[in-house]
Amino acid sequence: MHPTLSLEKSKIKILLLEGIDPSAVTALNRAGYTSVTLLKKALEGQELLDAIENVHFIGIRSRTHLTREVFEHAKKLIGVGCFCIGTNQVDLDAAAEMGIPVFNAPYSNTRSVAELVTGEYLMLLRDIPRRNALLHRGGWDKTAGGNHEARGRTLGIIGYGHIGTQVGIIAESLGLKVIFYDIERKLALGNAVQVDSLDELYQKADIITMHVPETDQTKHMINAESFSKMKQGVRFLNASRGTVVDIDALCDALKSGKVAGAACDVYPKEPKAKGDEFVSPLREFDNVILTPHIGAGTEEAQRNIGTEVAEKLALYSDNGTTLTSVNFPEVSLPALRANVSRILHIHSNVPGVMRAINEIYARFDINVASQYLETNQQIGYVVMDVSANDLTEVLPLLKQVKGTVKCRVLY
Repeated sequence: MHPTLSLEKSKIKILLLEGIDPSAVTALNRAGYTSVTLLKKALEGQELLDAIENVHFIGIRSRTHLTREVFEHAKKLIGVGCFCIGTNQVDLDAAAEMGIPVFNAPYSNTRSVAELVTGEYLMLLRDIPRRNALLHRGGWDKTAGGNHEARGRTLGIIGYGHIGTQVGIIAESLGLKVIFYDIERKLALGNAVQVDSLDELYQKADIITMHVPETDQTKHMINAESFSKMKQGVRFLNASRGTVVDIDALCDALKSGKVAGAACDVYPKEPKAKGDEFVSPLREFDNVILTPHIGAGTEEAQRNIGTEVAEKLALYSDNGTTLTSVNFPEVSLPALRANVSRILHIHSNVPGVMRAINEIYARFDINVASQYLETNQQIGYVVMDVSANDLTEVLPLLKQVKGTVKCRVLY
C-alpha cells in the first residue's frame, strides 16, 4: 500500500516570477507538480498580494520583495524559493514566524561569477576599458604604459566563500599570487594565503575583488579610508552586493588615480525594469567596467539554479525535508513509507511543546514510529511518522498546542 498525499500534487499551486529559467518548471513537472505558473516580470504592491493569496509555493529572484505584509496575505503559502544566492529581498524572520521555510541556490552560479571577475580584472590590467572607449571615439593609444601581465601580480579576495575560492583557483592557474581576508578562519585552497587583516590585504594586493554578503557589518565596508590604504594604481572589483562599497569614495579614488580601474556588477540602486535608465556617477569613467548585475547571468547558471531550487521545493513538499533552508531548522527526512501517516508540526521554540504533543498521542494510543526534531532560536520543527490512519480527532488538538505555528498532515 502506497501512502496517499493529503493534497494531490496537481492541486498544489506554484507561482514563479521574474523569468525564472524553464528548467525549474521541468524539474517541478518531473516531480509531479503540474499547476505551475511562470511569469516574466516581478510583482509588487496589490498585484503581488493578489497573486500570492492562493499559492502554496512562490519562486522569485532579486526584484520581488516578500515582506511581512505579503506573508500575512499568503494564507496558503508553504515555502519560498529564491532562485539566486541572496535572500535579503525576503523578510526571513517573518517567514519563519509563519512557518514558511525559504530556500536559495548558494552554489549554482559560483563558476559564472568567478569567470566574469577573472575576465574583468584581466581587462583592467591591460587598460582595455579606457582604450576601447578611446577607439570608439576615433582615438589611438598603443603605448605599453600602465599595462600589466597577470602573472606575478597579487590578487586580494575579500570574502573567501564559494565564489571567492573559485576566483582564487582560477587566478592561481594564471600565475597570480592569491591572498584573502575572511571574518572566519578558512582552509585555503591551492597556495592561497589568508591574511590577518583588511589593512594587510590593502597593502599587498594589486587587484582587490569583493565577495561578501549584504549585512549591517558589510555596508560601506569599502570607503574613503579603505581606498586610502590600498596600493597606488590598484584595480578594484565588486560583484557581491551594491551596498558594500561607498560609490562616492570609489569615484574619488578613480579621479585621484589611486584606483587605476574598476569593475562593478552590483549597485546601491538598480533599475527595476529592463527599459529603466541606469543612474550612477560611475558612468563618467572610461576605465570602469559596468555590467548590469549579470554575475549569474549565464544560461548554464540559470539552468542550474532553476533545477536546484525547484528540486528543494519539491522535496519539501514531498516529504518535509528542509535541508539547506536559510531561515528554518534543517531536517533531512526519508521517503514516504506505507502504513504510517506523516505530520509536520512547526512551533515557537518554547518549553513544553513536545510534551503536549506526546500526551495527545498517548491519549489516543497512537504509536510514534519515528520522530525528527530540530530547533533554532526562533522555531521548532518536528516531523512525526505515526501509526494511525484516522487523524480527524488528533489534528485539531495538535493545532491547539500552545506555541503552534502550523500543523498539517503530509500523507
